[in-house]
Formats: sequence, C-alpha cells, structure tokens
Amino acid sequence: MDAPLIHNQHAPGRCACCARALAGGLWIEAEAQSLCEACYLQRHRAPQERVPVIEAVATLAEALTEALDLREHETGLHSRRVACHTLVLARRVIDDTEQLRQVYWGSLLHDIGKIGIADAILLKHGALSEDEWSQMRKHPEAGHRILAQVPGLKDAAEIVLSHEERYDSSGYPRRLAGKDIPLGARLFAVIDTLDAMTSDRPYRRAMSFDAAAAEIERMRGVQFDRLAVEAFFAEAATLRRMVTLKCVTPEAYEGGATEPIRREA
Repeated sequence: MDAPLIHNQHAPGRCACCARALAGGLWIEAEAQSLCEACYLQRHRAPQERVPVIEAVATLAEALTEALDLREHETGLHSRRVACHTLVLARRVIDDTEQLRQVYWGSLLHDIGKIGIADAILLKHGALSEDEWSQMRKHPEAGHRILAQVPGLKDAAEIVLSHEERYDSSGYPRRLAGKDIPLGARLFAVIDTLDAMTSDRPYRRAMSFDAAAAEIERMRGVQFDRLAVEAFFAEAATLRRMVTLKCVTPEAYEGGATEPIRREA
C-alpha cells in the first residue's frame, strides 16, 4: 500500500478511475494512475480469489457496510478506510491470505451491530445518557450474532465481537485481556483510534498525525497490544499519507479557499 501522496498545483484534475474531481491537487499516485481516496481504498481491499463462495462473502460484506452507512447517514469512508489501514498492519504479522481476508471483513463490518440500535440513540447529536450508552455497548454482540450465521465469516465475527476490548481488560463486552483478544481486533483497535483522533468531531478539532501517534505510544500495553503498536510505527509513513488524504474534501478549494476543509470520519 506504499504509494506516494502528491499535493501540488499540477493536479491531473480528476480521478483516473471514477472521474471524480481531485481535492485541490491532493491525490494518490498508484500504478501510473492518479486516484482519489475511495478508488485507492477499493483497489487495496483484502485479496479476493476468483472463487464463487469467497466472492459472495466479499459482496455481502460490502453490501452490509453500505446498509449501515445509509442507516447512520454516513457519507464518508470510515469503515473501508479502517479496514484497509488495518490490513497495512496485518500484512506485517500475518502471512495467510484467508486470515487477511477475515481481518479485512471483520474491520469493515466492526459496527454492523449498530443496525440494531434505536435511531434516537444512534443518530443523537448530543451526549448519550448512561442508559443510552448501555444500549450502544451491545453493538459488538449484536454484530457477532449477525455475522456468526454467515458461512465464511466466523473469524471476522470474532473480530466484530472483540473490537471494543482493550489490552488491559478494561474494554467490553467480555473484558478480555492481552492475547485473549483476537489478533485482528488488537490491530484494528490501533487503527480505529488513529482514525477517530485524526478526524474532526463536533466538540473538538482533529489531532495531527504526530499527536495521535504520541497518544498511541502512550497507551502501548494499556489500551493497545505492544505488537500492534510496533506494526503501527513500522508503517507510520504509509499511514501518515493516508491520514492526510482523508482529511481533504473535493469542496475544500472551491470558491478560492486556500486551506483544506477537514471532514469527520
């Protein structure tokens, strides 16, 4: 996934794949083509063999993600972004192609259980009450129930069930600790936190990549697996480029704007 992020006044104008206007001269140069973030992520999904069952599961995973995005009124690329970025870490520690697919699908579908959360809670703009948080914390188990029924998604379902666990056992729903947490979920935790910290929120501006990296280092062995943090720093250059790309929208430079507009994950 190591491709140069380019930002200068000689932008090619549109993505070579989808023809979308590129954001103020910011794009990924890959395979001699200039691509927007969405198309770059699409090309760097988990490896897909031309096997009908695998293709069917991959299509189902992508469709479920689209369904959740519609439910949450989400127009960004958060789910696909964290799935692809988790793969960046996974490829450093996992060689098996099927395991990599499971990590991708589990990361892609990490929040699928939120389909069962009431709109009044899921779409609420203000702070959640304790009762509402109690309902929200049920989404990993709900997601696991959905995916565990699907042949070919068993390991991905375990990642979904465990994606809110913390290395020191202070997470939920099972308060797992250390290596009792599936490896894919331990890798995902670092990436999900990175994406959250480097995205704007209604109550705060996004952190810089360096500030987010410092926080991840601070939580090494507490919130995060040491192995996952080591993989993160080994791939920091690639992840830094991708974080920069996701922070800019096509509208950022319209109307003569000189500073990019950051967006929420």
